[in-house]
Amino acid sequence: MRIAMIGTGYVGLVSGVCFSDFGHEVICVDKDAAKIAMLEQGKVPIYEPGLDVVMNRNVEAGRLSFTMDIGAAINGADAVFIAVGTPTRRGDGHADLTYVMAAAEEIARLAKEYVVVVTKSTVPVGTNRKVKEVMIAANPGLEFDVASNPEFLREGAAIDDFMKPDRVIVGVETDRAAQVMAEVYRPLYLRDFPIITTDLESAEMIKYASNAFLATKITFINEIAALCERVGADVKKVSRGMGLDGRIGNKFLHAGPGYGGSCFPKDTKALARIGQEHAVPMQITETVIKVNEEVKRRMVDKLLDQCGGSFNNKTIAVLGVTFKPNTDDMRDAPSIAIVQALQDAGAKVRAYDPEGMEMAKTMISGIEYAANAYDVPVAAHCLVLVTEWNAFRSLDLGRIAASMTSPVFVDLRNVYRRHEVEAAGLAYTSIGRPNAGSFESVAAADAAE
Repeated sequence: MRIAMIGTGYVGLVSGVCFSDFGHEVICVDKDAAKIAMLEQGKVPIYEPGLDVVMNRNVEAGRLSFTMDIGAAINGADAVFIAVGTPTRRGDGHADLTYVMAAAEEIARLAKEYVVVVTKSTVPVGTNRKVKEVMIAANPGLEFDVASNPEFLREGAAIDDFMKPDRVIVGVETDRAAQVMAEVYRPLYLRDFPIITTDLESAEMIKYASNAFLATKITFINEIAALCERVGADVKKVSRGMGLDGRIGNKFLHAGPGYGGSCFPKDTKALARIGQEHAVPMQITETVIKVNEEVKRRMVDKLLDQCGGSFNNKTIAVLGVTFKPNTDDMRDAPSIAIVQALQDAGAKVRAYDPEGMEMAKTMISGIEYAANAYDVPVAAHCLVLVTEWNAFRSLDLGRIAASMTSPVFVDLRNVYRRHEVEAAGLAYTSIGRPNAGSFESVAAADAAE
């Protein structure tokens, strides 16, 4: 099949590359000349493990190309995917559909024959109906169908998620559109991956409901972690005990500094707004949004306690600034709120991240960036682990302790074991775990973790 992918951001580029690996002919379109030039040189403008290898393999095979010419891209295409940004509109929580509607109008004006226009971007319920209206207004004589095909890609594991999905959701109105989408995803049909065909509205809602529920799990365990600290329970053991219940599951039950990234903050706000507009308040989701902000503030309070009640003239060393490991994405990363609060309170912040520092420089000012993980804590008063990159999981803690002015380590991801950190000479604080050891032996504690 011939596929056009409008937009080469995270979703568009990963989807386009993977579709070409399915054997389809894919043309990715973007209006950013610098980005297209980079892609044509075989360079990937985002950090996603393995994406460059798959991309260049399919370029060499002649199945994948890049262009700024949308007309040439959609000419003869069986399906045109819209994968442009839908950022949160400032002030009201709405998803900004400007780019989606502009793309739909341009497709309608330039298309010459039947095509299925597929919304890959995350959009509020009812958007695909509006896309249809915009296209009819732009070209009343065009024969086309619209489809909703929300993405469920995890940054850092996107290729595997695309190739081996938990499910594929396809919202359509006609059998003809369903047949085209079945052919697009034929390699997954043949391997019996679940592909759910629904109406347009249900497909749109599945995306928001899924992300809001996952954000709720994260926020719930973060509240439980705060309570664990007060009552002397261990949130890691609580999470494990909960997760073994098949009705609950163990994913997204890891305490930390709150959720961030390109999806959860934006989608929870959009779902809350949709509920308000339809007089069905999403009270749980609204509370999740509120509590997630409180979690970030609680992390700053935890650091303040370890710094003797004041950040004035103190250096705080930060390990990890991206919202999660294996990505350079800084969008709504918890580190942003934490660092800014530290700076506002008089702290000097030094940070290191394996992939996110260039992006961080565009979003947070006044940070000193270190060359590696061991340069970060030198002469610092407190070291805080914010993002759990694998590179931070087996650090030489003795070397770190010896380099610090005040050997204090705050682990916001519960990566380390207390006895190991304290044996290296560091005072240790984590999330939702007792400050003193429990009755368990060290061996038993190690086995549980």
